[in-house]
Amino acid sequence: MGSTANLSLIVVAAGFALAFVFGLAAARSNFCTMGALSDVVNMGSWTRMRTWMLAAAVALLGTALLSLTGQIELAKSVPQRPALPWLSLLVGGLMFGVGMTIAGGCANRNLVRAGGGSIRSLVVLTFMGIASYMALKGLFGQWRATWLDPARIDLASLGWKDSSLATALAKATGMEARTALAVTAAAVCAALLAFVFKDRRYRGNGRQITGGVVLGAIVAAGWYVTGHLGYGENPDTLETVYHATNTRTLESFSYVAPLAYSLELLMLWTDKSLHVTFGIALVLGTVAGSAVHAVATRTFRWEGFASTADLRNQLAGAILMGAGGVTALGCTIGQGLSGLSTLSIGSMIAVVGIVAGSVATLKVLVWQAEREETQSGGAATLASGPLGTNAQ
Repeated sequence: MGSTANLSLIVVAAGFALAFVFGLAAARSNFCTMGALSDVVNMGSWTRMRTWMLAAAVALLGTALLSLTGQIELAKSVPQRPALPWLSLLVGGLMFGVGMTIAGGCANRNLVRAGGGSIRSLVVLTFMGIASYMALKGLFGQWRATWLDPARIDLASLGWKDSSLATALAKATGMEARTALAVTAAAVCAALLAFVFKDRRYRGNGRQITGGVVLGAIVAAGWYVTGHLGYGENPDTLETVYHATNTRTLESFSYVAPLAYSLELLMLWTDKSLHVTFGIALVLGTVAGSAVHAVATRTFRWEGFASTADLRNQLAGAILMGAGGVTALGCTIGQGLSGLSTLSIGSMIAVVGIVAGSVATLKVLVWQAEREETQSGGAATLASGPLGTNAQ
């Protein structure tokens, strides 16, 4: 299929193009996992969550078809590795969920905001990248490797080739692997789509439906780019490898670790062993796509921090997201849309942690706001009453 350089260029260019469209679609549909959870918890609105579920269903359908037709080998992907570090996935997911709620958005949302002119999101992304690098190769990584990663289930010792829900079905029923994948993917997609489209108002929301379909299709396309187009021979070693990916295997959309690799490339630019990868291209493309949308719709505006408290919360959230995202092996996109599209059991554990962490934090924030409102209301009553008059 060509030289290593050509394959790497194809993967990087295709990744940037996909991310560009992803950024446009996410900005246009106001796609945000934390926002969707906040809508459900605070307002009882499932509109944005239905869009997220629609994207997950389309991503799953497309990824399953690629696997069933032999275009990609999902068993080699990080989400489907048979070693299941359940504690890292759960704790990392909880950390990420708390962090994205404190910061008011996940990695994807902050990239979209940065493209729209948010200096605040640029600072959040920088600290997230630093924390994720620390979790990959630094202090946080030492803690992760010592305390969390050893708690794992070795599914390979049980005869599993991967950690897919489809493999679990095959093992439980004796079903052939391809049939189990088709049945599992069809059942999960049908359940998701039934819930998404049972709401009449949502069925008439063309913008949200289009956004969900486009975003899900792009995630599936990401697997095709790295797992098929980028799979070829290295002329130096004559070994067949996956080109231009940081994990050295097939990847799709994810943002936390790619932020770390983006910072590493900027800081060590003269290191000839470092190159622009698929993940780095995703970061750049998403920002570029959202920036074009902001300029085209005249919504581009510079935005800073509202207060010192806002700065404190954003930085705390960024650090939790960076460390938690690497520990959980992905974010709301990496383990959410991309990981779940492979039917990975590990991705399901991580997503449960993310949702639990976010929902718990949202409820705490609501409780704090209600308490402050009650206290301020009581103070106002006191000030306007006889005691307040005397005090004046």
